[in-house]
Amino acid sequence: MDRATYDLARQVIEDFTAVGWTIATVESCTGGLVAGALTEIPGSSAVVDRGFVTYSNQAKIDLVGVDPQTLADHGAVSEPVARLMAEGGRARAGVDVCLSVTGVAGPGGGTERKPVGLVHFGCASAGDTVHREERFGDLDRGTIRRKSVETALRLLLAAVSRTS
Repeated sequence: MDRATYDLARQVIEDFTAVGWTIATVESCTGGLVAGALTEIPGSSAVVDRGFVTYSNQAKIDLVGVDPQTLADHGAVSEPVARLMAEGGRARAGVDVCLSVTGVAGPGGGTERKPVGLVHFGCASAGDTVHREERFGDLDRGTIRRKSVETALRLLLAAVSRTS
């Protein structure tokens, strides 16, 4: 993990610890990298409850309750699915905030409507689910995943800052 990502993760852990909140992640294209970045930080066990790696559509359905019809209608890489992943993860884990990420990391798998580098994020907290879409571009897989982790950590920081 690079220094910038480490510093973001450290800030998330510090800020969530300060308010006594817990986190879960529901990750598809990042495959657990967000949870991995968070748990790299000493003291993260006070904040990080769990991470769901929901790489397949069936895992999204089984583990966090994403509606199969929503997946059929919109596809896994979409705003509605990112929101349902975050909300379902929060409900199943019983945490204060749940962050989800689903996207096309490449190098294949992109389409004209959903190109490589398209990533959707959801961040669910009490009564509020925020969505963010990023189009990182047709970069290499590692870069897309790294940028996705950074974006996810920034969304977590934004969620906790809304309490201040």
